[in-house]
Amino acid sequence: MKRDAAGFDRIATRIFSPLYPVIAERLLIWSGKREGLCVDLGTGPGLLAVALARASEMDVLAFDLSAGMLGFAGEHIRDAGLEGRVFPLLGDVHALPFRDGAVDLFVSRGSIFFWEDRVRAFAEVHRTLAPGGVAYLGGSFGTRALQGEIFQKMREINPDWDRDVARRSGRAAPASLLPDLSRAGLHSARIKEDEAGFWVEIRKP
Repeated sequence: MKRDAAGFDRIATRIFSPLYPVIAERLLIWSGKREGLCVDLGTGPGLLAVALARASEMDVLAFDLSAGMLGFAGEHIRDAGLEGRVFPLLGDVHALPFRDGAVDLFVSRGSIFFWEDRVRAFAEVHRTLAPGGVAYLGGSFGTRALQGEIFQKMREINPDWDRDVARRSGRAAPASLLPDLSRAGLHSARIKEDEAGFWVEIRKP
């Protein structure tokens, strides 16, 4: 697990890093949130959590199931000088350790493809959203240009990259997410697409 976390951190910082500020700004604009509590589910090495804090006044919880990943997240948070606003937190998306109505904004890029029980995870996100809160859960490469650059670099180190992406994407295709949202009782949730991916949007009145 330590080796896997190190490899993921290396790829995130060397190849994926340009997309996190783009995604952070986009989700902040869509949500209309700039203050309050944000939770980055499946944060990995925490680069999106850091980008969100830099682009807003929100306190951000970098939430992940892997202690190894959170070790790297802690390093990036310290390097960014954001220890007072971004906090690593170990936990499981299927049993969120937050009281009802505590979170103003949930974000998650990529982890939805690995959730074992999306219905339960969606229900947990909705339970802990504050009134007027919103969640964006999905996967995007920011822009088509960024997607092209990232794919080119990833193909150089992984010849099966396109096949791996297709396999992961198949685990949470948009058409399969709407029934899961319905089973979670979230009939007003929707799939929101951008130019390089999609997001499940959950809003709480």
